[in-house]
Order: sequence, then C-alpha cells, then structure tokens
Amino acid sequence: MTDDLTTPAGGRRAAVLGHPVAHSLSPVLHTAAYRALGLDGWAYGLHDVTEDDLAGFLDGLDQGWAGLSLTMPLKQVVIPLLDHVEPLAQAVGAVNTVLFSTVRGTVIRTGTNTDVHGIVAALREGLGARRVADAVVLGGGATAASAVAALAELGCAAPRVFVRSLDRIGPLREAVARMGVAPSFEVFDDKTTTSALAAADAVVSTTPKYAADTWASLLADHVSGAASGPSAGGPRGVLLDVVYDPRPTVLQSAWTALGAPAVGGERMLLHQAAEQVRLMTGRPAPLAAMDEALRAALSH
Repeated sequence: MTDDLTTPAGGRRAAVLGHPVAHSLSPVLHTAAYRALGLDGWAYGLHDVTEDDLAGFLDGLDQGWAGLSLTMPLKQVVIPLLDHVEPLAQAVGAVNTVLFSTVRGTVIRTGTNTDVHGIVAALREGLGARRVADAVVLGGGATAASAVAALAELGCAAPRVFVRSLDRIGPLREAVARMGVAPSFEVFDDKTTTSALAAADAVVSTTPKYAADTWASLLADHVSGAASGPSAGGPRGVLLDVVYDPRPTVLQSAWTALGAPAVGGERMLLHQAAEQVRLMTGRPAPLAAMDEALRAALSH
C-alpha cells in the first residue's frame, strides 16, 4: 500500500476515500480543476477504504499529499485520527475533508467540512439573495447536521427536521447542541410533513436514494389543480435534494412540476468540491471548468 501511495518527485496527490466509492465523481471535478489551474504535477485518485483500514491508509501517506475527500462511512471515524478539527466540522460532527501540512518535518492532519459550504451555495442558486425564515430537513444522518448548519447561515436557526425514528438521532441532537441552534424533531407523518414541505422557504432532503419518493406523490395529492399551475397549497420554497442519481430525483421532478424551484444534489457536490480545491491548492477554484466537467460526466 505504501508504494502505491508514494508521491512522485515534485508532485502533489489527493484522493477520495470511502466504501463503496467507485461511483464518486470527485476525481472528475478535482482533475478538471487541476487542469484548468495548470497544476501539471497534481494527481487525484480514488481508494475504497473501510473504517477498519482508514488508520493504516493515513499512516501510509508521504509528505507529498495535499488532502483527502471523505465519503461515508468515514466522516465520523476519521475524527480521532486527526491532529486538529476545525470548529465547524467539530460542531457538525462530520469531517469530509482532510488537509495535510508539514511542520518541522511532521505531517499535521486537519479535518474540515465543506458540505455546509456546498449546501449553502447550492441553495443560493435557487434562493438568490433571499434569506430563509422557515425550513425543513428530511432525514437525521450526518448530512442532516450539515443541512441544519447551512440553513442557520441562511437565516433559519430553527428548521423542522423530520426523521423515521426519534430513537436513532442521538448524534444529530448532539451536533445541534454544539451548534447552538434549535431545530424541532418530528417523526415522518404524511399530512404534517407534506404541509410543512409546502409551506417552507427552503427544503433539504438528505434521505437516501428513493427514500423521499413518497413525498412526491403526497405533494401532488396535497395540491389541487396542479395540472394548470401552482395553487395556494403548492410548494413555494426552494428544494435541494442531495441525491443526484437518479437525476432528477422523483421528488425534484414533482417539485418543479408544481411550479417551485429545485436544485439537484450535483450542485452541492460541485460547490463542496470547489471549496476542497481551494483549501488543498491555495488557489480559487475554477468553478466553470469544474461545472463543465461535471455536466459532461452526468450526461453519460
């Protein structure tokens, strides 16, 4: 493993880690950024790494590594393996980016979170300059904590968070306590959840693939006369569905069919990766080049 992770002389390396990780589009985004920035000596890879393998993988990296992107299930397990965790990542309880620096010959591992940045930037594509007064989050996992933090940045510190079970959101409760925000937690209910979705200024669905499909049909039933345009009961806010495969999701399609704006999860992916590029290279991310590469990859 050590030989495979050795950086060529004069080069820098970065990679995405996760399990499974073969589907990740991070290499497309980061490689496009390096090309646009003229960073010929930089390379970005992809490694399937389990929770049990993570410590050994980190120990096998040399001083030529600039950073890592982390997907599930590594965003929490990495925290004890780091030398420093930035305040936002500490509060959210999830690290999706590891940065490496060398101090007097010692490699320092710093954990940060660019998911919050990605959610904020993606929602702003639909919101413009508007602030968010009322918001809903679907799901109670690690991404939900980032969504709550992002909504607080956009003006809503008390979103309604709908989850499958209140008994399984201990880490999320701890995260919001560290953030100093005050969301309400509610169990999914057809009528209550659908009404909340329709009334919110912003909605972030953090549920897994297909898990939010049911709300698409319930929203359609909630709205009378949808075929002739949005009615008084239709959604009025911006939806961000963090899932981007399939694209668009069933919920996203239903949302836009009812006349409200929706942002796909690929926009969050783009913006969080752009922030990673900035942090790892020290240069402004070439967002247009990364966007073009992402669109090309998704078109296939």
